[in-house]
Amino acid sequence: MTAPEGAPLGFARRRAVDDPAAEFYVRSLIRSQLRLSLSVALGFLLLLLCLAVVVAAWPQIHAIRILTVPLPWIVLGVGVYPIILLGAFLYNRASARYEARYRDVTGE
Repeated sequence: MTAPEGAPLGFARRRAVDDPAAEFYVRSLIRSQLRLSLSVALGFLLLLLCLAVVVAAWPQIHAIRILTVPLPWIVLGVGVYPIILLGAFLYNRASARYEARYRDVTGE
């Protein structure tokens, strides 16, 4: 696996992957990070879908106002961003953990 010049990844060095074990570990790292990213994206989409269902199934929610702004607008405009930040933080930690395991196994 090679990284482009100036890539911010500190663990990826330019080298030929001739070793089948190294290739296996690289593919395993890529698969685990892909699985992680898909699960974070799916979780966020499910959260947004649930919010849409609540708004559609409970029309009285539009009558609830905070400073003349309907509650669904506040939830979607302000309340979703902390969830995005939390998901990004957890994704970053898990991704770094996967990369650390890769470095431990491969000795890089």
